[in-house]
Amino acid sequence: MKAAVYTENGPPEVFRYEDVPDPVCDPQGIVIRVEAVSIEGGDTLSRAGGALVTRPHVVGYQAAGEILEIGAQVKGLGLGDKVVTVHPFGSHAELRAVPARNAWRIPAGADLREAATVPIPFGTADECLFEFGRLSAGETVLIQAGASGVGIAAIQLAKRAGATVIATASSEAKLERLAAFGMDHGIDYRAKELVAEVKRLTGGRGVNLVVDPVGSTIAQSLAALAYRGRVSLVGRAGRGEMKHDVSVLMAGNQSLTGVFLGAEIVTDRVHDMIQRHVDDVAKGALRVAIDSTFPLREAAAAHRYIESRAAFGRVLLIP
Repeated sequence: MKAAVYTENGPPEVFRYEDVPDPVCDPQGIVIRVEAVSIEGGDTLSRAGGALVTRPHVVGYQAAGEILEIGAQVKGLGLGDKVVTVHPFGSHAELRAVPARNAWRIPAGADLREAATVPIPFGTADECLFEFGRLSAGETVLIQAGASGVGIAAIQLAKRAGATVIATASSEAKLERLAAFGMDHGIDYRAKELVAEVKRLTGGRGVNLVVDPVGSTIAQSLAALAYRGRVSLVGRAGRGEMKHDVSVLMAGNQSLTGVFLGAEIVTDRVHDMIQRHVDDVAKGALRVAIDSTFPLREAAAAHRYIESRAAFGRVLLIP
């Protein structure tokens, strides 16, 4: 099969497009013919500095396609089924092997490319908002990096739960687009001081919850909290340092929780939650944003584009 591979960490230019051995189907796994790869933020971080589990290494968490092989111990899936899959590596390729537990069925007639973008962003957003963020109707939530995959998912889920949603983005143009997903108030962080604007929008109180997939914004996220406010910290998209004196949390009885979807993804709770989101996207109850698509052979260009922070939503690779 063809794949976008590398043998050392580095910038997008480390990618090579070449033949590698086809993956082997595990008795408890499946092999899919990849039709769409959703490039996740973690994919760019892994390429830049993550472990090379295989050599040459095929990076990538999330991809959708058609089942070509099924392990002898797998039940509930059939040859030809369309599924979206998540695994620590292996998405940037024509074929992919994953445990069957890491696959979610795509409803008949659904847009496979849209489904390819769902599990990690929507699963992560759901965990940040509800399981760990304890968001309730009537509360106010701040979504950092609102135009990211997690941000767009979190805006919709929070709004559907009855929250007031504030989101940040790097331009007024992006904020205008986010309004259609349920954002109530937008903050262009390049033009306005974030904490002051949050306080103004909330009558000086601050927000009940912050979803922060950036990391380097942690000081601002904590400063934007109301009394008993919570922060769900879920990523390092900003790649900067995350140094902050967390003792400031005590005075406001506030909390900071790190969230990692991968630690919970094999549970029935999270597996079923992600399937609900896949189904909701398929029937139009939730929406995804696909910014652009690149051929698999142009993985370097796609990663470079993502790192430019110009994208709105997800960037796909098509084998």
